[in-house]
Amino acid sequence: MTDAYEVLIPLLNPNEPEVQIVERLVENGQKVVVGDVLCMVETTKSSHEITAEWEGYIVAFNLDQGDKLRAGQRLCWLAEAAEWTPPEAPEGGLVEGLPQGIRITQPALQLAQAHGINLDKLPTTSLITEAEIQRIMSEGSETVTKSSGPLDSSALVLYGGGGHGKALIDLVRAVGSYRIVGIIDDGLEAGTEIMEIPVLGGAEQLQILAREGIRQAINAVGGIGDMNSRIQVFRRLQTQHFEFPNLVHPTAWVEPGADLHSGVQVFPHAYIGSEAQIGLGVIVNTAAVISHDCVLQDYVNIAPGALLAGNVSIGEGVLVGMGVTINLNVQVGQGAKIGNSAVVKADVPADQVVRAGMTWPPE
Repeated sequence: MTDAYEVLIPLLNPNEPEVQIVERLVENGQKVVVGDVLCMVETTKSSHEITAEWEGYIVAFNLDQGDKLRAGQRLCWLAEAAEWTPPEAPEGGLVEGLPQGIRITQPALQLAQAHGINLDKLPTTSLITEAEIQRIMSEGSETVTKSSGPLDSSALVLYGGGGHGKALIDLVRAVGSYRIVGIIDDGLEAGTEIMEIPVLGGAEQLQILAREGIRQAINAVGGIGDMNSRIQVFRRLQTQHFEFPNLVHPTAWVEPGADLHSGVQVFPHAYIGSEAQIGLGVIVNTAAVISHDCVLQDYVNIAPGALLAGNVSIGEGVLVGMGVTINLNVQVGQGAKIGNSAVVKADVPADQVVRAGMTWPPE
């Protein structure tokens, strides 16, 4: 672990970026481990546990029940030592290169630059903070720089150039409604190609693409080894206001009564049954079966050949491996991992690992 990590507020609802703290469960100086619940937050439509993704000590948790934050804002720090002191925001003096009279903190300046905020139109009567930039963004003020080019409803950018990215290139081509303008990947060299699609560079290219009128993106990070990496890509794209189209292969079948959130990826010969509810960014891979009344929360990854019986509930960020069978009415908790070919006959607790080939619960 480095000196400290920031705990940021996730985006629970793309149409409602603000959350309210309804219960605080830790105190400053308290040591937590991965998975410990720090607080409960809610929007008007959902509630969510904010959990520790690293082991450490709580620092600068200065909020309480009733306080509100926006997605992407800091909740607190997790530090190696309880005595660690977070960096101070710089004083509000002029920063070199700013328009005359503008006083802005460094975090606020970075946020403004990332979102194309027109600094010339910021007020000069007060210090500009991150909260003020967030307010400007939420109101859609003319201070926000508009795209220089027309919006292109058929253009997509692919974030991730690995194996799942290659499968998505073929999926997009099979769907036929979109064209991939390029690949964003922080680990690939700009100018190279993957399946004849150019690599544009890393995440720094997102703002440029947005200004050119490209507003749709596909998350090509599968997250098999680390589901948090997939979730972070979604959050990064949401920060730049990209939208996520659904992609359903022509050979897949989705019943008319099923409800798909945005960014769902349905691969060849998959089936989604009546009244199923499929959350943000869910992957339903090749030949997987999601039966009637199943509920899959956000970011779930269903691997090829998995079979979910009716009324199965899968929590956020769960990985269901290849050839898994999950019985009727079973609930799988958030963050669980079900290994290849496992048979699940009863509820699985959150963050539980069911090993490949085993029957759950164990005898």
